[in-house]
Amino acid sequence: MDLLRSLPLGLYLEQPQTWLHKLDPRVKFIWLMSFLTSYSFANNEWRILLVALLIIFTLTAKIPRRVWQQQMGWLLTLTFLVFILTAVFPDGLGINYQPRLPTDSQVLAQPNNTNKPSNTPQQLKSSKSYNYVLFHQGIVKITRRSLDLGTRVSTILFTVFYSTTLYLLTTAPEEITAGIESLMQPLRRFKIPVTEITLTLTLSLRFIPLVLEEVQNLARSVMTRAINWKKLGLKGGFKVWLIVSERLLDNLLLRAEQMASAMMVRGFTSPNEHRVLWHDLRLKSWDWLAIATLTLFWGIRIVLGHQV
Repeated sequence: MDLLRSLPLGLYLEQPQTWLHKLDPRVKFIWLMSFLTSYSFANNEWRILLVALLIIFTLTAKIPRRVWQQQMGWLLTLTFLVFILTAVFPDGLGINYQPRLPTDSQVLAQPNNTNKPSNTPQQLKSSKSYNYVLFHQGIVKITRRSLDLGTRVSTILFTVFYSTTLYLLTTAPEEITAGIESLMQPLRRFKIPVTEITLTLTLSLRFIPLVLEEVQNLARSVMTRAINWKKLGLKGGFKVWLIVSERLLDNLLLRAEQMASAMMVRGFTSPNEHRVLWHDLRLKSWDWLAIATLTLFWGIRIVLGHQV
């Protein structure tokens, strides 16, 4: 078991350098926020389009298959199961749907003696084509609302998790913090510690692989001891995992203390006195192309993607 490879959360792919790597981190961050915000008040077609765009970006960037296959596969499986369960479960309205028109064709064929214009057979046929219940067989019942809820929940799960993962996978932590610090420069007027926030973000991104490594080492240590969980029972197993959790917390606190000591030894007393230029932020030709594409993205979202 290798958590650093099976769960590449917050890890940066150094090689190969794809076209996503070459984009400016600020442009990629704005694209990420666009994916996360354009989902609100959008129709289902736009939500499905966001999922398709993320998959297309991954394939066209030629990211190694071993990197994205397992994670995207598990995420697609999870979202598909969420879609099926949400579509099958009750939609929450609690109504007993009945058709508005009588099912007897003779009633529909009766002449209308009032002064109001009568409906033509073609209008009656088109009105009967609408069904709130799309599928009903036994205990399985799929309605229009449950199908809509399933599409919303499944697509937002994939969009939120995979868009952030793809951003972290193709952007170095130093580039992320440099880009966010550049975008947060106007907040300095309000005396907000921008440099301290970005430094904390850098350390947190660097700390994620350490957490996965500690979890992996403790899991391996438990497996090598060949513990008989059946003899321990529920109470004994709970005590073992409680000890493992305490050991994990101690190791993480020790790592954090070592990191803080290393920064103090090197003289990092305040970020203003020890500024490190992580990345040279310059917009290039492909960055301007990405910005133009982003403008087109939002234009399509405003015109066609709004929920009716």
